[in-house]
Amino acid sequence: MTAAPRIMMSCDAIGGVWQYSLDLCRTLTAQGSVIALAVLGPPPGPRQRAQAEAIDGLSLFETGHDLDWTAADPRRIEEAGEHLALLAAAHDADIVHLNSPALAAAADFPAPVVTVAHSCVGTWWDAVRGGPLPADLAWRDELHRAGLDRADLAIAPSRSFAAATAAHHRLARMPLAIHNGRVASGASSRAMHDFAFTAGRLWDDAKNLATLDRAAARLSVPFRAAGPCDGPNGEHIDFAAIAPLGHLDDEAVADRLASRPVFVSASLYEPFGLAVLEAAMAGCPLVLSDIPTFRELWADVAVFVDPRDDFGFAEAIDRLIGDARIRIERGDAARIRARRYCPVATGTATMAAYRRLLDGNTLPARARALA
Repeated sequence: MTAAPRIMMSCDAIGGVWQYSLDLCRTLTAQGSVIALAVLGPPPGPRQRAQAEAIDGLSLFETGHDLDWTAADPRRIEEAGEHLALLAAAHDADIVHLNSPALAAAADFPAPVVTVAHSCVGTWWDAVRGGPLPADLAWRDELHRAGLDRADLAIAPSRSFAAATAAHHRLARMPLAIHNGRVASGASSRAMHDFAFTAGRLWDDAKNLATLDRAAARLSVPFRAAGPCDGPNGEHIDFAAIAPLGHLDDEAVADRLASRPVFVSASLYEPFGLAVLEAAMAGCPLVLSDIPTFRELWADVAVFVDPRDDFGFAEAIDRLIGDARIRIERGDAARIRARRYCPVATGTATMAAYRRLLDGNTLPARARALA
């Protein structure tokens, strides 16, 4: 296939998948693709609509269907997949790109399906809780696995997460690893301020903020955290030492990062870690939990600490705060490494995967099923 493929892509407007989708769409439309972007879950806000409308070759569709992780039962997810199949047919799509594998579990799509496993409850549970999944998560996990199996190509945002996904779901094929990317905020660096900083879903046990709160109590500098303290299902976290800033928009986070604080993540589970990438792009030194994904992306750049070691986090933060030369060197190294992870690289690799699939170099699932 020589012409750029027409694409039907699913997304949501309430998490990092929205930013991933828009960044990817900008790169793909610049190469000539025409894209129907179908939003599941809550509709995008006015600012998000404006972002989408600014991309030539992109049409935005609101489906009104539930997200896979908020749906009350499997049938809701199946209905969403069926709706997307109809939209793909109406769009005359050459590629169906699903940002939730569960959507591919039951629907029959009119074009090859590429699905991206950005995260999943099963691998989250393995890393954070361990043991058998509870019933409400088990059926979601099974739909996720079925979608990965039925897709013509599965993608993961890191090699580490691809391996974890393949192991948990007992996949016959390893997902293709294509690293995520972000565009630098453009905010100018300012004089360094002495504080530690983290950002993300603070309520999520996978982010392991309890360990960082204990570390913060041992620091001689403030520890500030941006993000919600309350989750969608009643989750909540309180802090004894960390100063929570609440939800901050991208500009406000970039403003904090421009002061090049020590950026810290104690995550137990990260398929990629966009907050870390944003901090690195700003030139912040990184203190990260020693987990496979962070080792893959930030080896020889970050300071690594056992994720449960609050003493170790406090010591690493204080050491960087107390030595300006090392702090600057680490921040510069992080900024250089971050250049690898850009939307153009993500989009170029994704387009190459589409073309291999359409040119027959990757055997589609439908052909495998009939072989």
